[in-house]
Amino acid sequence: MNSKFDVRETTILGILNAFSKKLIQSEDLVYEYLNRIARYDHGGPMLNSILELNPDAIHTAKALDYERIHKGTRSKLHGIPILVKDNIETADKMHTSAGSLALKDWYSKRDAFLIHKLRNAGAIILGKTNMTEWANYMSDQMPAGYSSRGGQVLNPYGTDYLSTGCSSSGSGVAVTSNFCCAAIGTETTGSVIDPSSRLGIVGIKPTIGLVSRRGIIPVSHLQDTAGPMARTVEDAAIILGAIAGYDEEDPITILSQKNGYSDYTRFLDQSGIEGYRIGIPREYFFDDLSDEEIAVIENAAGIMKQLGAVMVDNVVVSHAKELNSKTIEIYEFKTNINYFLSNLDSHLPVHSLSELISYNKTRADKMLKYGQIYFEMAEQTTGTLTEEKYISRRLNELTLSKEGIDSAMAEYNLDALLFPSDKATPMVNKAGYPLITVPAGTLKDGRRMGITFNAEAFSEPKLMKLAYTYEQHTKNRVPPDL
Repeated sequence: MNSKFDVRETTILGILNAFSKKLIQSEDLVYEYLNRIARYDHGGPMLNSILELNPDAIHTAKALDYERIHKGTRSKLHGIPILVKDNIETADKMHTSAGSLALKDWYSKRDAFLIHKLRNAGAIILGKTNMTEWANYMSDQMPAGYSSRGGQVLNPYGTDYLSTGCSSSGSGVAVTSNFCCAAIGTETTGSVIDPSSRLGIVGIKPTIGLVSRRGIIPVSHLQDTAGPMARTVEDAAIILGAIAGYDEEDPITILSQKNGYSDYTRFLDQSGIEGYRIGIPREYFFDDLSDEEIAVIENAAGIMKQLGAVMVDNVVVSHAKELNSKTIEIYEFKTNINYFLSNLDSHLPVHSLSELISYNKTRADKMLKYGQIYFEMAEQTTGTLTEEKYISRRLNELTLSKEGIDSAMAEYNLDALLFPSDKATPMVNKAGYPLITVPAGTLKDGRRMGITFNAEAFSEPKLMKLAYTYEQHTKNRVPPDL
């Protein structure tokens, strides 16, 4: 172990610089992160963000160190340890369970496409992160970060009273606590953006079609995606470039061939937002904010204005109030989860949603601490997506969400919209449009709060530029004191 290199708050480029100076190797990095996980995740404050560690991580690191010396590097991610959410398939000695005891014995035989791309780039898959069970589509009573397999993930900024936020909670806590360089989360209705905002890190929810969904345990075929969670915009940009791209088994990703990039760091120019028009939609999105939270947003808007942006206040985003519901995703959940479960190995106990519901009932003491109301609601649907209510409402949501954002952008001649934390995620995710959140401040109770930028489909370069400029001029990232 090389104790001369402090992994706390280090960046990917900082690590690459240390590699080049021979201050550290990938093997050392893995040891350092494992040491922190032992001390603080499964010791000390017991944050419980890591569900499983990759037993091959150390040997993989050694192999990548050898390759770096004798063959050169594959990419900026060569030898970089990354954690991934437990609903993303990895074909190795780790399980993929979506946090459920029902799948505690399942080993996927195939990497998710994004994992395949990360491995090809030279990244080390360090382990799997705990999460809200079944991506929070099991029960409306389940607290964020709880799973029957992994227990409760804790927020290091207030372990006894602060929520971790939505289902990529383990990934967020691991990143903010410096248990990895970065992590991968997944989002359907806020599960990357919400924990990133609450935990003082950067999160990107990409446009649908930029990152392949193959190998992600599904909820909604129209809204699911994976995205990077990191301590800096630059690190998130590096990872997004690595996982974006066309997958012939996920047809929508063909759009990435024209609209995606393998290197998003080229857009991180903090000197060029002069004249950018950024809209602030107060109506609805600010309704339930405290005065303290509003002050954070006002301060962020003031900083963007000082940096040359034109802030357009009181932008009206039509239909926003009509798009804050999980009703439609419940229909899609049954269709998608039945297909997923039907393809699992025969020795596993569940192969359909109905079997999963029954399995949970027979082990209620362990499996149903918070019930399974969403499962039961989904099981009442046909699973064929033929209901008139589903079709008409889903088409209406697709139309209204895109129309609301596009019309606001056009009417006010905007380059982007600025939202508090995760307030816009239901609307934006129904449209399939991108979001990026960046740390904006700390509230009196210790909770971190982010500001989130949104624009049209495949506007990631522009959103990263705005987030990076704000980040570099504010340096609001404050790690937890473990």
